Amino acid sequence: MRSTVGGPGKLWAISDLHIGYEENRALVEKMRPDSDDDWLLVAGDVAETVADVRWALGTLADRFRRVVWAPGNHELWTHPKDSVTLRGVARYEHLVDMCRELGVTTPEDPYPVWEGAGGPAVVAPLFLLYDYSFLPAGCATKDEGLAYAHGTGIVCNDEFLLHPDPYPSRDAWCRARVAETERRLAEVPAGLPTILVNHYPLDRHPTDVLWYPEFAMWCGTRLTADWHRRFRVDTMVYGHLHIPRTTWHEGVRFEEVSVGYPREWRKRTGPPGALRPILPTSARKEVAR
Repeated sequence: MRSTVGGPGKLWAISDLHIGYEENRALVEKMRPDSDDDWLLVAGDVAETVADVRWALGTLADRFRRVVWAPGNHELWTHPKDSVTLRGVARYEHLVDMCRELGVTTPEDPYPVWEGAGGPAVVAPLFLLYDYSFLPAGCATKDEGLAYAHGTGIVCNDEFLLHPDPYPSRDAWCRARVAETERRLAEVPAGLPTILVNHYPLDRHPTDVLWYPEFAMWCGTRLTADWHRRFRVDTMVYGHLHIPRTTWHEGVRFEEVSVGYPREWRKRTGPPGALRPILPTSARKEVAR
């Protein structure tokens, strides 16, 4: 069993900062570590423009010992208000290069090992996307699912802003990312637990509480449904759903760490933008699945 004590520092997580909103930007300006040894995991959706992503990650990288970033769908949008017009893989690679300039760890870098309190554990930022396999009830194919979603009016903006170039589709890009990431995770030394950081949950169960179940199509892939077992996962950190909470699935902790939009976080109890402790943790199995 992994020790709950270790070296100095804490491993924190946050996601869905959406700093295009002034209220959210102000939250980032106030974020500080507890000690000089703290790390911060950022599970995507920092902002829609490269300039805003650079400001937020650069600000946090100046404060935390290490910042680890996994991209969300919003960073990958080719948004009309962004002066950077790169699409698809080229945009992602541009963001990776920018993160490396800032000293931020990306999914393309060697996975670091957290040696602080609760460690050691391999911290693996992932970039996996989705493949429309979380289909609405009664739908058997992607086309049927999209037709149903268009009929309800619940369609993710990715359909218009997230381009998969040079892949023929977002689901094809997803399958390529899953295959490459699976290969890398299989090379993690045996005996070390992992903290997997992805914008989307690895399993579908967190989407069960969505008000609009059809939105689950843009929330992950069935291809990763057993990864929490296969890769010795201690905690699966994710965002995207804007439903911050802890769930337990087959004994593994799934931690949604999103801030979300002001209209959402203003309705919650507790201070907005609070960093979520990942290690060390006293989390209990309050919600079992």
